[in-house]
Amino acid sequence: MNKIEAIKSEQDGLSVRDRLAHYAQAGWEAIPEDDVQRLKWYGLFLRNPTPGYFMLRVRMPGGHTTAAQLHVLADIALAHGNGVIDVTTRQQVQVRHLTIAAVPAVFDKLTEVGLTSMQTGMDSVRNIMTCPVAGLNPNELLDGTDIVRAINHEVLGNAAYTNLPRKCNIAVTGCADNCLHTETQDIALVPAYHDLGHDKCYGYNVLVGGKLGSGGYRIASSLDMFVNPAEAFDVCRTLLHIYRDHGPRENRTQARFAFLVEAWGEARLRHEVEVRMGRALPAAGVDARAAAERDHIGIFRQKQRGMNYVGLKVLVGRIKAAELHGIAGLADRYGTGEVRLSPAQAFVIPHISDRLVGELAEEPLVKQFAYNPSALYKGLVSCVGSDYCNLAVIETKSRAVETARTLERRLGDTLKPITVHWSGCPAGCGNHLVADVGLLGKKARVNGKVVDAVDIFVGGRSGPDPKLAIKIMEDVPCDKLPAVLENVMPYHTRDKMHRVRGKVVPKAGSAAKPASDNERAAILPGLTPQPFSA
Repeated sequence: MNKIEAIKSEQDGLSVRDRLAHYAQAGWEAIPEDDVQRLKWYGLFLRNPTPGYFMLRVRMPGGHTTAAQLHVLADIALAHGNGVIDVTTRQQVQVRHLTIAAVPAVFDKLTEVGLTSMQTGMDSVRNIMTCPVAGLNPNELLDGTDIVRAINHEVLGNAAYTNLPRKCNIAVTGCADNCLHTETQDIALVPAYHDLGHDKCYGYNVLVGGKLGSGGYRIASSLDMFVNPAEAFDVCRTLLHIYRDHGPRENRTQARFAFLVEAWGEARLRHEVEVRMGRALPAAGVDARAAAERDHIGIFRQKQRGMNYVGLKVLVGRIKAAELHGIAGLADRYGTGEVRLSPAQAFVIPHISDRLVGELAEEPLVKQFAYNPSALYKGLVSCVGSDYCNLAVIETKSRAVETARTLERRLGDTLKPITVHWSGCPAGCGNHLVADVGLLGKKARVNGKVVDAVDIFVGGRSGPDPKLAIKIMEDVPCDKLPAVLENVMPYHTRDKMHRVRGKVVPKAGSAAKPASDNERAAILPGLTPQPFSA
């Protein structure tokens, strides 16, 4: 039994709540190691780079929040943290630099506005994702919000789901714009239909076993199963029960749902779902997602007449408390106080009337967090990095911004729309393996000196035509990176990349593999083969 399984066998992770008041009085050094781990079930992470201080991750199902909640989060960051908030790629936020003494008061403030940090860490169902403009998007086939809420209600605070083999990521979306990385999820429901001749029956295809960490990108497998919205919750719950009861637990690096899917195969898993549900389910329908990805950053018409939503990019996801107050103020002043968080590290403010949208566009904060960012900034995503995360090998956020500014200055208008994602470690929180250009942080020895470096991946993608990323370079020093990318990005096009890769990509369910020298040469002629030579 590994260390974490031993901890879970002694008591439920949520039991640590009863000891929080004591630790708040006694101080962080009085917390035994087992309870340091259990605090993660409440989204509290004691990080090595900031000894004595905790990161708090706040749960926001589907990315839904309100201006009142954002005001409270900003107040918490100012009063108890360091004033920094990070918007994650999982539609939630992280507050930095909290002391254990402040945690009881912080939890009370969250509860007052209907927020919780419960089960945002460790071996439970993490924040459940959906399209950030679900219910607003004129192009959506289905609104998955009610299913997300039902799953969240089922798992939150329920001991039946607090001892999974590892974390479980779930996404439910009826968005045709392919705005979520659904192929990276443990369980995903994506929009689909069966053509009945006179009409179409809309529902969801079921995908399982996707992941980015624990060995790299595994493209989620189709269960060849179509579910209607009324039975979607039951199917998700059944899959969770199967994973809980049969998922591997010996080795934590091989305990994600993906490894059970690999061991059993899709046919056996599908059969087990039908047995537990007591009925047969139809075969998968036609995938209704568009091939191109759309991130909902910009000003767009809603399906509600005379209304618009505005998606504002938060550069690499980092925002100051005063700015968060400002975003909340805009949602109150121009909308209904509702705000959505996007996996592209953006805020979406909905329900802005036609007569106010022009006025909103002139607000200084809207110019800062642009609805029309440059091609490079719009697709720039970064994980937390080593300044706050002990897993990260390099600092990512400031590196990402510095590199992007250099490239903007050098390349200017020649840059095409492109996604560039940074991850500070192989856990892949920056989703680097599903980007046009993915950068994985590491240390490398150059001329006898250890420096910050990256491996460069290209061509990764999720969606109806998912692609495994190809590693084209290794050990590129970060100070050399702008010069390297300057010779890559103007010549990188999705169509060419995928046309080449279509001949070599393994089937869905495979993990990412390095490219051969011939593949690299075919994709990016003239580039130095890996490893990078300084």
